[in-house]
Amino acid sequence: MDFEPSEEQAAARELARDFAEKEVMPTAAKDDKKHSFRRDLVTKMGDLGFYGCLIPEEYGGNHLGFVAHALISEELAKAHSAIRVYLNMQAGPALTLLEFGNEEQKKQHIPPLVSAETIGCFAITEPDAGSDVAAMKATAVRDGKGYILNGTKTWISNATVADAGIVFGYTDRSQRHRGMSAFYVDLNQPGVSRRPLEKLGTHASPTGELIFENFRIPERSRIGKEGEGFKICMQHLAHTRLSCAAGAVGVAQAAREAAVSYANQREQFGQKIGQFQMIQDLIAQMVVQEEAARLLVYRAAALADRGKPNNLEVSIAKYTAAEAAAFNAEAAMKILGAYGYSTEFPVERYWRDAKSYQIVEGSGNIHKLIIAQDALGYRKANR
Repeated sequence: MDFEPSEEQAAARELARDFAEKEVMPTAAKDDKKHSFRRDLVTKMGDLGFYGCLIPEEYGGNHLGFVAHALISEELAKAHSAIRVYLNMQAGPALTLLEFGNEEQKKQHIPPLVSAETIGCFAITEPDAGSDVAAMKATAVRDGKGYILNGTKTWISNATVADAGIVFGYTDRSQRHRGMSAFYVDLNQPGVSRRPLEKLGTHASPTGELIFENFRIPERSRIGKEGEGFKICMQHLAHTRLSCAAGAVGVAQAAREAAVSYANQREQFGQKIGQFQMIQDLIAQMVVQEEAARLLVYRAAALADRGKPNNLEVSIAKYTAAEAAAFNAEAAMKILGAYGYSTEFPVERYWRDAKSYQIVEGSGNIHKLIIAQDALGYRKANR
């Protein structure tokens, strides 16, 4: 068992770290306050090959693998968690097209996502369908040589800025989840409107609703066969959850580093506050939670690189990393006190951004269900 990254993986991490420190971190506070979508950073990340880790060279990628992708996610989130979301919006749809699309779809749509010529997204969640994906109401009804899509997708990252994305809807509702289908659609066509949504954190990552009203989808835009949408959705989530977990590790590290730095500078009662045992207790817990989450993320990513089933390991990593991010951000807030609460310093942003990791890409309770049902033998995650 080797815990050292390969030469290529280490180079990818260093490239991401350098980019994050020079291009992302200096404007993170301003971007967050202004709710700025940084299209320029999306493009630069494409130029650096960040979206191509999971994609073969023939479709514009570099095929560095899931571990490299996780390392990049971690470094971006450490600098500014909202910018890490851009990675999922480009790489997630590209990988789903690679795994389930036909050759024409792969050649036409993957390279623009990898290069960031196309801004991507994926639309699963609906007002009444979150964790229960099968409860979605969106329908894609056959109409000649295509489909008519109607329905509302909500809490969609990049909803207000995306050029294209993967959308899920029922082509045969009577079949329940077996009647769901997936489509890669051009969102600059008539029949779709967009509405921004406000949220607690990740302000530089726009979130909104996509409202489809008699939106026409050509048959060539369907991914896979009719009725394969649920399977495609679950596989898609397995990949994006891994990147999400790596991002949570990055936030946990940022919070821990802020706490350690402050504890080594702030003096009270004649000594550095880091010398007080209660501060040491919090920092020790922060280190342990961060490191445990990091190793679980790397294990899940390494399994994916070897082509091994890893749904269980992804859920374990996602749950643990989200809890680590939330704990570390809360602990940093306690250690910094008023400075942690102040909007002039980044800890309050870490705290706001950390909360999203306990919700998005499967809530903490969903991942605990997956883990527990696997342990009890009710439903094996790695089938």
